[in-house]
Amino acid sequence: MPVLRRVLAAATLTALAVGCGVALQDPDPGAVAEDDPSTPLASFDTSAVTVLRTAFCDRVPADAVEEALGAEPEDATEYGNGDRVRLARGVRDVAHEYGCSWTADGVTASAWVYAPPVPRSTAAKWVRRARADNGCDQVPGAPPYGAPSVGLVCTGGRFQQVSFRGLFGDAWLTCSIRSSRVSAGQSLDEAVDRTGRWCVAVARAAGSDGA
Repeated sequence: MPVLRRVLAAATLTALAVGCGVALQDPDPGAVAEDDPSTPLASFDTSAVTVLRTAFCDRVPADAVEEALGAEPEDATEYGNGDRVRLARGVRDVAHEYGCSWTADGVTASAWVYAPPVPRSTAAKWVRRARADNGCDQVPGAPPYGAPSVGLVCTGGRFQQVSFRGLFGDAWLTCSIRSSRVSAGQSLDEAVDRTGRWCVAVARAAGSDGA
């Protein structure tokens, strides 16, 4: 009888394990925690993100900034809708966006969201224009960053810039990492992955869940 009890107990445990297989399985190694500060863009569902057209820079995690720069930031700037800022080299004008950038060792990580709502037709036009920009190539097989969206690698002189930009609802969001030199041993794939992770952190900070 004791032997029979042990056999029955073993059979019961086996049945329970089979019935609860999902609970007893190891965690999916491909699963991404929502609070993970470093997530590949390809593993992040940007279609589920609602981006707010407001200031967001103070919500970008410090560790995400350091990962993007490869060092602690030496300088940081932030501007808001209506501020007069430098929008491009030699161009200062009133900004219609909320944006920020961090710099260290010749590397700049930037992000901005356009303040006015952007219609899908306008976003599609901006995507076409970006793809046609001289000196820029599309990121091969770029994961979506909103819809429509585009990923670009732009080079010129001594710099390389990888960026992702796209429409989240009615919010046009852009993020980039620009380097004044190509880091020793860093391939283009590594630069794209690094920027993608930065852009995930930006989308989370600018999203409604980050408010």
